[in-house]
Amino acid sequence: MMNHFHKAILWEPLSGNAVRCNACAHRCEISDGRFGVCGTRKNIGGKFFTNVYERPIAEHADPIEKKPLFHFLPGSKAMSIGTAGCNFKCSFCQNYDISQMRGNDTKGEDLSVSRLLDTAETYGCSSIAYTYNEPVVFIEYVLDAAKEAHKRGLKNVYISNGYETEETFKLLSDTIDAMNIDLKAYTEKFYRTLCKGRLEPVLENIRRAYETGIWVEVTTLLIPGENDSEEEMRDIASFIASVSKDIPWHISRFFPTYKMRNVPPTPLTKLERARETGIEEGLHFVYTGNVPHESNTTFCPQCGDKLIVRSAYTLSMMRVENGRCPHCRSKIPGVF
Repeated sequence: MMNHFHKAILWEPLSGNAVRCNACAHRCEISDGRFGVCGTRKNIGGKFFTNVYERPIAEHADPIEKKPLFHFLPGSKAMSIGTAGCNFKCSFCQNYDISQMRGNDTKGEDLSVSRLLDTAETYGCSSIAYTYNEPVVFIEYVLDAAKEAHKRGLKNVYISNGYETEETFKLLSDTIDAMNIDLKAYTEKFYRTLCKGRLEPVLENIRRAYETGIWVEVTTLLIPGENDSEEEMRDIASFIASVSKDIPWHISRFFPTYKMRNVPPTPLTKLERARETGIEEGLHFVYTGNVPHESNTTFCPQCGDKLIVRSAYTLSMMRVENGRCPHCRSKIPGVF
């Protein structure tokens, strides 16, 4: 197994051969021979290593809309990679078969940075997407790939639960062009009980990403009885609007999975009411992401002209011209 371990970054030594990982907000203190919460970063003799460097477990050329990113190079493809492991333990994770792999059970194919980028170019991708699991657990791979991607004219998108530390975020801000950050709920109870994390670091990183100039979109999975009250939807929408009313908000439908197979799918009426709440709070772009509906269409917030029409993950209309509405010439927030 040692041949799969690669030197990790973002850590510090502690007494007694222990280390502290500073990649995510857990800041795990890890004794010799043990892994952190994510199950991919290990203390070996007082030194720190990752066992998922250049070892993705999933790789696909996906539509950028699948991330979901609706205002970043719409209609393009993103070479998407993810590894084993995650720093959350969400009871509703749709990728639990890879995200919850831990320790020596982690698997993956050897895929060097150069081969990854060659593959992206072969498939005609415009970006590399770090996704499927939480990318902070393979931050070394992310940073190396992202730097080389920029050299080849490719963009970098980072799909995250938003649990990075400030130190990690400073490194990402130099190389990441767009982020979709999950804002899973707006209560500490939800994060602690269902995700094994905390809310505040996520809020901080949404603010950081926007203030850094990274293009940001936010996703909330609406789970019946857990985070779907009118009050909580309004709190989420109000928070996003306080950062910027131009941040797109994707509201996704829950389907029974993993440890929550007894919870029914989200009623469509709940999704539509959440969308209405977002608009009432002043958000310019609110989408019900994983259901076919006109709410996946982008309208000009100034004149109401129909700009981008989406059917599933494909575009049937694209009328943004040089980043502007062709009718009123207003600038449309995003990267086009």
